[in-house]
Amino acid sequence: MALIAHTFEDDAEHAAAVARLRVLVGGGAAGTGGAEGAGVADVPVLAALRALVPGGVLRRGGVLAVEDRVRPWGDAPSYLALALAAGASAGGAWCGVVGLPAFGIAAASGMGADLGRFLMLDEPGERWAEAVAVLAGAVDLVLVRPPRRPGGEQVRRIGARLRRTVRQRGAALVVAGEWPGADLRLRLTESAWSGLGDGTGHLTGRRVAITAAGRGAAGRERTARLWLPAADGAVREWAAETDAPGLPGDRAEQRFGVSAQIRDGGEVVRLWSA
Repeated sequence: MALIAHTFEDDAEHAAAVARLRVLVGGGAAGTGGAEGAGVADVPVLAALRALVPGGVLRRGGVLAVEDRVRPWGDAPSYLALALAAGASAGGAWCGVVGLPAFGIAAASGMGADLGRFLMLDEPGERWAEAVAVLAGAVDLVLVRPPRRPGGEQVRRIGARLRRTVRQRGAALVVAGEWPGADLRLRLTESAWSGLGDGTGHLTGRRVAITAAGRGAAGRERTARLWLPAADGAVREWAAETDAPGLPGDRAEQRFGVSAQIRDGGEVVRLWSA
């Protein structure tokens, strides 16, 4: 994995980081340069997610926005965003990650990611769009968390860099948050962790429902129920007849905490959800 930079104290440090990024991708670090865009395959996804995206792949030039209302983006990317990057790299694609300093490396690895196929720019600041544009010309998938809703000029510039043409391969963009005119949106609608007993135990897996909707060929709404992650960290379909009981319809916003009480002279710690 190539780690480009963590923070920028001034414009000079940022410029140096972007220059290094250009050297890496321009020198063939991602193996995607050259005027060979017309015949390049689209970006693969994990088998469990294929039913959510048209054709079972991420289209080069397309934008997919991920909405996970359980986990705030400021903490870390959701398991869903990680799963999209993991599936791409596992299928041989190169991935760029921009603006996610808390990227879950261990979690992505558990989902099958090839961590040797990632270029990461942790905190690009206000020049995040420049970093995305540079990466879009060299990798197959870019995962980005913009610091705020992008403006029209940023959307147009990045869109032009993503598009597949005779002279450029193009790339798929996965956005952790909102993106004006996104081709496809994936939204986590239900979530329930398993593994806890009556106040005891360990979280072993999460059952989720994910809804996909978009424009054009992606317009038809689709829903998938998955283990994300399963007990072994992987992503797989959730079969109600063989797995745990159904998802709670009214508890999508589960929160976990810790409470304690004194019993027989000792402290008993319990996990609670609300």
